[in-house]
Amino acid sequence: MRKQFAVAVLATLYTLPALAQHQPYAGQADRPVKGLSADDITNLRAGRGMGMALPAELNRYPGPLHVLENEAALDLTKEQREQVQQQFKRMRSEAVALGEQIIARETALDALFKSGSADAASIDDSTAALAALYGQLRAVHLRTHLATRATLTDTQLATYQRLRGYDGVVVAPSHKH
Repeated sequence: MRKQFAVAVLATLYTLPALAQHQPYAGQADRPVKGLSADDITNLRAGRGMGMALPAELNRYPGPLHVLENEAALDLTKEQREQVQQQFKRMRSEAVALGEQIIARETALDALFKSGSADAASIDDSTAALAALYGQLRAVHLRTHLATRATLTDTQLATYQRLRGYDGVVVAPSHKH
């Protein structure tokens, strides 16, 4: 009896990963917007970059938030700090507005399928509109990295690279106490 139980347990444990592979979206059917996770919605509503500016960030075009987080180590002047704060404020304002539009468009796309009215033309229209919005959102973040780089000196850029670990040296972040 014990041997049969052990075999049954092992067989169940062995098949669980296979079952999970066949149900990769299990639990997601209750999402308010099927195409967006709760984290996606939170990030879009907060104007976060979500990695959209990595081509800039990883090629010596710092983001304003990270510059402000390291302002002491970067030895920002008052004018630089104010410029970067304005860049961040403008970026966040534009990104939040675009994020809300993306959430609305994703909700509309979801509604097309939920109502059974999705067809090739409506899908093409919806996805083209979403692609344009995502492109605009990415451009907002990338342009802000461009502006932030122009605000910093070469020495500050080198320090930023070192602080962020992009030069191969990992440094503990500075904290305000």
